Amino acid sequence: MGNKFVRFLARLIVRLVTRLKIIGLENLPDSRSYAIVSNHLGRLDPALVYVVLNRKDIIMLVAEKYREIPLVPWFVRQIDGIFVDRFNADFGAVRESLRRLRKGGVLVLAPEGTRSRTGALTRGWPGAGYLAAKAGVPILPVALVGTEDRSVAYNLRRLRRSPVIACVGESFILPPVPAEMREAALQAYTDEIMCRIAALLPSSYRGEYSDHPRLKEFLKPGNL
Repeated sequence: MGNKFVRFLARLIVRLVTRLKIIGLENLPDSRSYAIVSNHLGRLDPALVYVVLNRKDIIMLVAEKYREIPLVPWFVRQIDGIFVDRFNADFGAVRESLRRLRKGGVLVLAPEGTRSRTGALTRGWPGAGYLAAKAGVPILPVALVGTEDRSVAYNLRRLRRSPVIACVGESFILPPVPAEMREAALQAYTDEIMCRIAALLPSSYRGEYSDHPRLKEFLKPGNL
């Protein structure tokens, strides 16, 4: 009951606060289990997942710092979310995420680890690539535009809905993490994920990946 209520509330908030346009829904994987990776602009971002997907088995990772905010732990319990330490190796969160992925859930990750202060992409962390490669599930890149906290707050004060775009790219699969050259492989996986997200974003949002060679490959006609 609690899960259903939170999903309803998320959809209601998105409808009241945004004019949401979704591009590329046909790219949702056929497989039951997959990982969604996206840029992270604002507090509204997680709610968009519950608008796009009508599923009870969404695996939402929530930063540990929110555990101390009133009512947040209750909401996290209702959606069966997982609190995670973003800055240290949180093996418990990793094991639980993998367990649920292998049962058929959908894992939602923001590889940047926190909201971008400028709106442009910041450096990605290797956790998303590791989890998806370890579970062997498809990865679905999603690019968000228009959910920046300042922009949403500005429009709310003027009783206007914010134009928001969610662009869904083509899914892909990473190979298993090799035993040798592990750190180099994880860095390559992270760059692959971030560049696929960047390719779906306007140029002003690409940030640290604007000049990455892999992004330039994706931007060539016919590559995405």
